Amino acid sequence: MSKPVVLFLCEGNSARSQMAEAFLRKHAGNRFEIHSAGLNPRDIHPLTLRVMDEVGISLQGHRSKSLTEYLGKLAVRHVIIVCEYDENSCPHVWPFTRHTIHWPFEDPAAAEGSERERLDRFRAVRNAIEELIVQWVRRGGADAEEPRLS
Repeated sequence: MSKPVVLFLCEGNSARSQMAEAFLRKHAGNRFEIHSAGLNPRDIHPLTLRVMDEVGISLQGHRSKSLTEYLGKLAVRHVIIVCEYDENSCPHVWPFTRHTIHWPFEDPAAAEGSERERLDRFRAVRNAIEELIVQWVRRGGADAEEPRLS
């Protein structure tokens, strides 16, 4: 029996969706086939790599992917969109999926300021994503009530 497919989507696949993919692999990789993609993929942000390394998760070998790599080619059961609602280039729907969930996280790659201030934004988003992933997994994944952002 194949695992249900979870696809994390955002605008660039350079930070939020990469983090979410990695955390779901860590916490429930045995239960799901997990992917991430973006509408306008950009290289994985160096601070994404850095903050994930800080929590013991290496993204070496990961790459940014376009949603066209999956559209019509993979039976996606659960789409989790991690962009903020007001991002014009953020995907809002995924055709033929069983569940579409919106977890609106601000884009840490858009953070301005000193390196420390930008790192703090990346860490805050990373921690919020992991918290939501853990809640979602504990509640049974997509078959459970959707967790709320705090």
